[in-house]
Amino acid sequence: MSEEKISCIGCGVTIQTEDPEKLGYAPESALEKEDIICQRCFRLKNYNEIQDVSLTDDDFLKILHGIGESKGLIVKIVDIFDFSGSWLQGIQRFVGGNPILLVGNKSDILPKSVKHQKLINWMKREAKELGLMPIDVCLVSSARGHGIREAAELIEKYRNGQDVYVVGCTNVGKSTFINRMIKEVADVQDVITTSYYPGTTLDLIEIPLDNGASLYDTPGIINHHQMAHFVDKRDLKLLSPKKELKPKVFQLNEKQTLYLGGLARFDYVKGGRESFVCYIPNEITIHRTKMENAQALYEKHIGELLTPPRKENVDTFPKLIPHEFTISEGKTDIVFSGLGWVTVNNPGKTIIAYAPQGVNVTLRKSLI
Repeated sequence: MSEEKISCIGCGVTIQTEDPEKLGYAPESALEKEDIICQRCFRLKNYNEIQDVSLTDDDFLKILHGIGESKGLIVKIVDIFDFSGSWLQGIQRFVGGNPILLVGNKSDILPKSVKHQKLINWMKREAKELGLMPIDVCLVSSARGHGIREAAELIEKYRNGQDVYVVGCTNVGKSTFINRMIKEVADVQDVITTSYYPGTTLDLIEIPLDNGASLYDTPGIINHHQMAHFVDKRDLKLLSPKKELKPKVFQLNEKQTLYLGGLARFDYVKGGRESFVCYIPNEITIHRTKMENAQALYEKHIGELLTPPRKENVDTFPKLIPHEFTISEGKTDIVFSGLGWVTVNNPGKTIIAYAPQGVNVTLRKSLI
């Protein structure tokens, strides 16, 4: 192979033809094509198969640190459905003094009753609490193309002719967002490899803009407390809902339990008979039982009645860890990072919420 460095148009990695086991492999015959894509991206695009990547979190962080030393607009993508799970901790450290446009993706899966302006105000509040003051906030659905043109206009407005860096966690729909943007602005079909799988983009992918500036897709940072890391690859699509969430309402007495598949557990300890609203992906089944029977039910039915996880993954699935809350204000969401949330309508309730060890469970003022 000649010394000239060729990059995969799917993930940005340098193409090599020597070792099929190593990153960036493509057969010699692939080099004759106009658009060269590595075997990993080829398999992902055509067969939806993922191959593990040998890059570490440190490699990803090095790439992000490089952004802080450049001048440009940072476009930070978060998943509205999993706001805290898809938040990049300490993003201020990497971005230097560059302005940040905050883009909330997957706006189409929240119930239509949620007003866009309310969502934007909520995102501004959340960002501020997490120490970020974005220059602006917008909502998109990368999957459906909603809001993409508006996002493109905001990017054009704020970049001042400079480069644009798109950053985000794995699984927030970042590459899909860029593919949509390119289609919207330049009418080119899927340039970047997109998938359900964490960590598809391997290096900076450069997409030329006018005037010599570029738009860069950066590798997704892996947030290890995301629920997606604990499920079988075949079940990832359950946690990336494609349809509007249908609220499920449960009337519970004290000492009753809800299992959200086998991924989480919600114990209603005290507060009188009460109704709770669950917002989780429609395909995940919710089971009700008595608190006194809950542990035995879990041990007996995890991986079968209570799924995901799958039967064959039960042995490696992390233990569910309890988080106790006393709800002091009205309408509060108990959020299971990456799975959804349960809305508690009234104060004075005691709840124990269980999630896999390492997955965040948090409270927030009700979104809906």
